[in-house]
Amino acid sequence: MTLDRLQQVLGYRFKDVARLEQALTHRSFGQPNNERLEFLGDSILNCVIAMALFERFGELREGELSRLRASLVCQDALHRIAVQLALGDDLRMGEGELKSGGFRRPSILADALEAVFAAVFLDQDFAAAKALIDRLYAPLVADIDPHVALKDPKTALQEWLQGRKLPLPNYVTIGIHGEAHAQEFEVACEVNALKLRTTGRGASRRAAEQQSAELALAQLRK
Repeated sequence: MTLDRLQQVLGYRFKDVARLEQALTHRSFGQPNNERLEFLGDSILNCVIAMALFERFGELREGELSRLRASLVCQDALHRIAVQLALGDDLRMGEGELKSGGFRRPSILADALEAVFAAVFLDQDFAAAKALIDRLYAPLVADIDPHVALKDPKTALQEWLQGRKLPLPNYVTIGIHGEAHAQEFEVACEVNALKLRTTGRGASRRAAEQQSAELALAQLRK
């Protein structure tokens, strides 16, 4: 695997491309896989995002900064970035996971992206990993409005609708995918008064509801 396309969109050229290959290897493919790298990448991501928020929002308290960080390092945010990078195209997975659409699963893509951050750190240093994360997250950090972001999407959507005297949304579970130990929920948010329907995915019903509400809000605010 040369992974030239991915290295180009990442804006980082690996000295040892085997590190990137491991970051893209799901446990279903075999050993070595990306589970340990994902653990390390998660910590690196949390540190870099904490630094970015600390520098940008000098007026916010610790708890508020923690909530903003959580909204940026969550599976949904990582999944969105991974999709933009077309990370799923380069994942190495076992045949069963491939057939079940694992290369599109938010949890798998999010874990792989965190593993990529760790791979860059090990391939060079923290500064290189930080530069990559800062670049990929720049649009998300720039768009943060603390007054909105500190409310969860379901609450924000409810307040948006109530402010316009519209009925509250309905959340409908469309499906549950994957094996029992790694289930993914698919939930639709329906705002019938506006003929709006969005679909979210997550590791729990609540997470899927939050994502579908967030997508609904994004459409309503256009």
